[in-house]
This record gives sequence, structure tokens and C-alpha cells, in this order.
Amino acid sequence: MKKLKITFNSPVVLGFMFISFMTLFLNVLTLGKSNALLFMTYHSALTDPLTYVRLFTHVLGHAGWEHYIGNAAYILLLGPMLEEKYGSKEIVYVILITAMVTGVMNYIFFPGVALCGASGVVFAFILLTSFTNFKNGEIPVTFILVAVIYLGQQVYEGISIQDNISNLSHVVGGIIGSIVGYRKNKKR
Repeated sequence: MKKLKITFNSPVVLGFMFISFMTLFLNVLTLGKSNALLFMTYHSALTDPLTYVRLFTHVLGHAGWEHYIGNAAYILLLGPMLEEKYGSKEIVYVILITAMVTGVMNYIFFPGVALCGASGVVFAFILLTSFTNFKNGEIPVTFILVAVIYLGQQVYEGISIQDNISNLSHVVGGIIGSIVGYRKNKKR
């Protein structure tokens, strides 16, 4: 019988989740001050250099353990498969572009709302996953169903439910995942 060994199979996804975990731990230790300073994007002065840093780092911050665990479950489930298919560099690109676009959209359209968490990245991964069996000239039924179910739910909840969940970042993340998935698979 062959010996089993543990492998570090998805460096970007595992690194992202580890940094997010450490960010949450730091936030607990500082009673929320670290998120407010570095891991939450909100309408702050454009002359403040941290405004631009937070446009990217807000995806590392989470409001609490439940928030982190909900995002981590999806990212750890979908991320390794995506990193294997598209490569580590492409996954970093998806995370960074999702962070920047959701951060800028929140800054412009919701000046009174602070945004933190990797939910936009989760939705980018969900829609990107639906393109794994894409063939040029075809649109997978799974993509259509996932888009209708996930994005439709977010649009509906964004209109009808008032809560602290950023439905816009979910929709934007899903759109980014769809665009990347379509473009990457069209080339194959």
C-alpha cells in the first residue's frame, strides 16, 4: 500500500485564505481597528494613500468568524480546481481585479457603506467554475443556470432586502468571473 502525503496543491488559494484568517484574527485582537484601518473600503479622502490600498485589501477582511467561514468554504472548494485549470497567476488576477472593481464601485456608488470580505471573489469563482467545460461557440447550460440562480438572487435581494450584505459586490464578482471564464476558454 502506498503512503499518503499532504500536498500544498493550491498556493494562491491557500495563501489567500491564510492571510484572510490572520487578518480576521488581527481584527479580533484589535477590536475592529485593523479592519477599519486596512481591510475595509469606504469613502475616505482621495489624498489618503490608504484609500487606494483598501481598494484591494478589503477582500482580506471579514466581519466575523461566520462571514469568514462562509467565504472560505466556497473559495477552498472552488479555488483549487480553478487554480489547477487556469494557473496561479490567473487566480491572482481574478482576485485583484475583483477587489479593485468592487472597491471602486462601492466607493463611488455607496459612499456611506463600508465593504469588507471576499464575497465578490466567491461569486467570481462560482461563475468562473461554470465555464470549466466550455467549448468555443457554445454557452454551457450550467453557466446559464448558475448565472440566473446566483446573480438573479443577488439582484432580487439587493432590491428587496435591506441588510449589510453587498449584493453589488456579488454581482460584480460574478460578472468578472464570467468575463474571465469566457475569454480564457474561448482561446482554448
